[in-house]
Amino acid sequence: MLNLDWLGAFVVFTEHLNFTRAARALHISQPALHGQIGKLGEALGVTLYQRRGQRIELTADGKRVAAFGREVGERTRSFLGVLRNGESREPVVLCAGEGSYLYLLGEGIRAFTARAAAPLRLLTRDREATLDAVATGEAHLGVAPLEGTPDGLAADRLTEVEQVLVVPDAHPLARKRRIRLRDLEGARLVVPGPSRPHRALLAQALLSAGVRWEPAVEANGWELMLHFVRLGVGVAVVNACCRLPRGLVARPMPELPRKVFYIVRRRGGALQGAPAELRDTLLAHGAAWQRSRSRSRSSTGELTRNEDGKREDP
Repeated sequence: MLNLDWLGAFVVFTEHLNFTRAARALHISQPALHGQIGKLGEALGVTLYQRRGQRIELTADGKRVAAFGREVGERTRSFLGVLRNGESREPVVLCAGEGSYLYLLGEGIRAFTARAAAPLRLLTRDREATLDAVATGEAHLGVAPLEGTPDGLAADRLTEVEQVLVVPDAHPLARKRRIRLRDLEGARLVVPGPSRPHRALLAQALLSAGVRWEPAVEANGWELMLHFVRLGVGVAVVNACCRLPRGLVARPMPELPRKVFYIVRRRGGALQGAPAELRDTLLAHGAAWQRSRSRSRSSTGELTRNEDGKREDP
């Protein structure tokens, strides 16, 4: 029979991926935690984690066991809540990146919290960490841009976002209706760090087009990138959903692929209760960012500038 104490200890361990910190959180010794996780792996007949240098990573089996352990704990707490208080107050957990929260999910989150019985807990992670949070059961749902659905996860299409070049409104490229890769020859770009997916996609596209460029500054996060553009440090390629500070304009880049954002969940079993309600609410508001952007552009006059042939070159 599966030892639930070992399972619970493993769940805490996955939150830290460090034996010292996990043992401290459990108020047990590090050797005792080692023993419990070792016995759990032996009982299940799988390898739960592996070491890569100084880092500990969960195996695919380890992620499945973590998700199962969290589900057991959640269902136990929910049952006890109903038994003792007549209702469960288990939170529904959503994980997404900073940009998704800032520009895509606001209306959906507001609508859910206004009427849902369950509290909402939000985790902020990058794309890979978001997928891991869902795979291990740390989050019920995640939102991330995907090119394909990862193993063990199911995905619902939320929205599609084009890529745009953001420049100061006095910049020569602001006169163009759309930007081609060749227009960025010799440009100084505000870009994320080298390990970020957006940087890799942009660098590959420019390399394939034979366009030379240089990084003006490396900054992670759309708002910080736009801040540097406003300071005149360089220009930046960002998601079209980003809200622009005054003095900046966006021009579409049709040669770059659109980013498709999905709501991801663990595969297997029907999504029920508050997590299902959250997913449906987010999907219902998936296009809210487009309406918000249209209102913002109209109020600042940018829409008129975009369509005014006298101010734009073909």
